[in-house]
Amino acid sequence: MVLPELKMNKTYNFTNDEIERYSRHIILPEVGGEGQKKLIESKVLVVGAGGLGSIILMYLAAAGVGTLGIIDDDKIELSNLQRQIIHKTENLGIFKVDSAEETIKSINPSVKVLKYKKRLIPSNAEEIVSQYDIVADGSDNFQTRFLVNDVCYFFKKTLVTAAILRFEGQISTFNSKNKLSSCYRCLWHSAPSEGAIATCAQAGVFGALAGNIGTLQAIEILKEILQIGNSLNNYLMIFDALSLEMRKVKLKKDPNCMLCGKNPTILSIKNKKDYK
Repeated sequence: MVLPELKMNKTYNFTNDEIERYSRHIILPEVGGEGQKKLIESKVLVVGAGGLGSIILMYLAAAGVGTLGIIDDDKIELSNLQRQIIHKTENLGIFKVDSAEETIKSINPSVKVLKYKKRLIPSNAEEIVSQYDIVADGSDNFQTRFLVNDVCYFFKKTLVTAAILRFEGQISTFNSKNKLSSCYRCLWHSAPSEGAIATCAQAGVFGALAGNIGTLQAIEILKEILQIGNSLNNYLMIFDALSLEMRKVKLKKDPNCMLCGKNPTILSIKNKKDYK
């Protein structure tokens, strides 16, 4: 195969296979060899190997993100396959992290996969999250979302979070390294009362919507690694699949936020009551 002239990084020795695999990235002036090197050396943790996590993991693997962590304690059920396309019918009943690793390796064998067959909880969150550069939250409950947000804030990790329900999806980025950045608790001060918001199992979710929002998450993560384009930091993007309308809402840092405000009351993730 004859490849176009590539702008390579002088300090990283790409193999011939890597040059061919990532050639469409490397010829982009915004990426180049230096940017591809950043992707290869980056570490991203994906919380949840479900509908959103499926898409994030596959696109990050294809892009050459060097290390992917996956945390999920669920096993594959038949009802998952309508939107969780990283999994296959023949893998019903096995752990999602194992199924996800199998698909990732079939896409890009050079990606290092770290699996956590457990839920993210206060007792393990710091140890796990601290090892990564960026965290992608594809979880399906507020308790986990708050925990991910809080531990990312304390460890100054960039968080790209999203949620889907019925025909609507939302995505935002929170960069705690920026003192002017809002956090997830600026948007949602605390978890809504039980039953106030239906789950996907109760209200349903349009399968392809997971692909749409998960792809946006992957794009945002890659942009954050490469430091290109405009970040969704301090913005909430809302997508309506029925009308095909998308809008961006400006988020403001809440001075009274219990985590990142002027007088915070959440000083660590040790208090389990904050995640119930």
